[in-house]
Parts: sequence; C-alpha cells; structure tokens
Amino acid sequence: MRYIASVVLMILLAVPVWAEPFMSPEDVREAAGYEKTVVAKGLNHPWGMAWLPDGGLLITERPGRVLLLRDGDIRPVPGSPDVLTEGQGGLLDIAVHPDFKSNGLVYFTLATGNKHANHTALARARFDGQRFSNIKILFTVPQLKAGGQHFGSRIVWLPDGTLLMSTGDGGNPPVRVDGKLARKHAQDLKSHLGKVLRFNDDGSPVNGGAFEARQGVPELYSIGHRNIQGMAYDPIRETVWASEHGAKGGDELNRIAEGENYGWPEATYSKEYMFSLEISEYTSLPGMVDPSLVWQSGIAPSGLCLYTGDVFPQWKGDLFAGGLRGKTVRRLILDDSGNVTGEEAIPMSERVRDVRQGPDGRIYILTDQTDGKLIRLDPAER
Repeated sequence: MRYIASVVLMILLAVPVWAEPFMSPEDVREAAGYEKTVVAKGLNHPWGMAWLPDGGLLITERPGRVLLLRDGDIRPVPGSPDVLTEGQGGLLDIAVHPDFKSNGLVYFTLATGNKHANHTALARARFDGQRFSNIKILFTVPQLKAGGQHFGSRIVWLPDGTLLMSTGDGGNPPVRVDGKLARKHAQDLKSHLGKVLRFNDDGSPVNGGAFEARQGVPELYSIGHRNIQGMAYDPIRETVWASEHGAKGGDELNRIAEGENYGWPEATYSKEYMFSLEISEYTSLPGMVDPSLVWQSGIAPSGLCLYTGDVFPQWKGDLFAGGLRGKTVRRLILDDSGNVTGEEAIPMSERVRDVRQGPDGRIYILTDQTDGKLIRLDPAER
C-alpha cells in the first residue's frame, strides 16, 4: 500500500501543475494615481498608433486614413494604402520598423477584397516624414471569407527583427469558408484564420517554425484563436501577450508561445450569442494552453501594452488592456513570473480601441468613435 501511494505521489509530482485562469471579478475596483488629458479629438474610428523616432505619432483610422501628430499639429498623411471598409474591416494596425531611421519603413494590417470575399493583409510602405510611397502588400490571408467580422489584427516586433501578426477566425455567427465553418479554421494547420503568424520584415515566413514539422503552413506561430485585437511584447518576462475576443463572455488574456494551441473553439469559456448555447463542453483540454485570465462578463478587449516606464512606478511590469464593450482600460497586475494577481479599471466612458506606452513613459489611449479621441494618462497632481 505504501509502495502504491509512493508511485502515485511520484506521478503527481511529475505532472506539471497549471494555475487556474484568473477570473475577472464582476466588480473591478477603480485604479488611482492618474488623470486624463485629451491630446487630440475628431478622429474617425482610430485603430492603431505608432511613434516615429523624432517623436511624431502615426494614427490609423479604420475608414482608411493615417494621421500624423507632431508638435501639437495633426494632419492627414497622403499615400495611405487602399482598404476595404466593411464592418470591423478597414485600415487596422500600424508599426514602425525597428530600423526606421535607416530604412523609413512602416507596416500596416488591413482588410482587402469586398463584402462577399475578403482577407486580412500585411502591407509595407516607405515614409519620408511627409507622405507614404512604394506601398507593397507583403502577405494576404489566402482563405476568402464573407462579411465584415474578425479580421484581427495587431502587429508586434520581436527582438530578433521578425514580426507577429494576428488574424481573426472569420466571423460570428460563423460563416462558411472553403466548405466548413470559419471558426473551425482556427484548429486547421493548413489555414491562416484564427492564428498568430510570424514573418521576416520582407513578408517571407521564418524558416524552421514549430508548425512546419507538423505539415502546417510555415507562417504559423500559434493556433486556436478567435479574434486577437490586442498584442504586446513583454521585455521584462521576454514573452508575448495577447487579448482576445470571446463570443458571449469568455474574453481571454493569453501568453503566446510558438507552437502552442490556445483552444478555440474546442476549449472555451464563451457561449453562443443565440440563447447562450454551449460552444464547447470543455474549458480546458490536454495539449491546449489555458488562458491566463478570463473576462466572463466580456469587456471586448482591444489594444494591449506592457508598461515599462518610470512615470507610474507603481504600474511598472503590468499590462493595460483596452475594452470596447467595457469602455475601460484594465490594469492587469502581474507578478514576476507573469501570473495575473489582480485587476483595476480606468473608466473611459467611450469604447477603447488601442492602448500604448509613449516614448515619454505615459500611457496613450485611442477611443473608437466617429469623434474619437487620443487620451494621455498623466500622474495625478498631489
């Protein structure tokens, strides 16, 4: 009997123990120590932002315009890429090449096609400080989907000079793509829908990816996603974070690692919008990564940043996630290992589309309205 008990104990000790997801409480306390300053207004559904080395800020608007904010002046930038503006689709994220000073390259994600057959694409352009030129589509998701939902899409640069791009699974209610429900593509290694993809800066796949050996398409970095609209690199823990829309409830924060499967739609806390029916009987499955946090009430997360500045020392090392439905920015308190240990809310009264840390160490927020705003968080005056 003692022998059997010893064997059982050894087996239990040999099995990794994963922490349960942090379940966001229904009532989240309000953060303190900040005040809000409106930097710009009159923005038309702004989506993403990226700083230039000279301190200028590029802001995308979903209908297809890019704005440049510099020294308090804001103006449209000529030469923006053509996009499909349909539902959630349009001009989406923007990112500046790590070597922008030498090459002047700016990257975009965007929707292309028409309302009946469309894709998420990655594009690149040259920016001379005044206008864009030499626009080139580097990659287009080959699977055609219908409707205006679930394009993703965020861009994150990794320290090795490669970039990650998120794509949506196709839509909800699920449409048919290539003869099967779009959401099923998230688990398909031959499909680019519902994935995080990895590219070199010229749009070519990074050789030797984890899914290549499994006969997957070479761009795959992680699979099993529904619709990631927030993604950030964490230089403190050397990892990637993503905030992801669930369906009805079940929004997630995930810690992204190459080669991993994040479950959608086989394991999810989400319900169907119609009658709150089960999407899956499982919230966790072997071989799939559980979320780090679940917003069961649903904040509709969009925009994510890992704070590394000194302006708010009490926030250093924490994540800040925007909420469209929640109309808040959520401070996600992390321990040294990256476990979520608490959550606070910064009320915004408007849909939050993006959250970024500026070069001045402050946090900047875009609100998703026809009269959208760029809002800066400053330390509260004492």
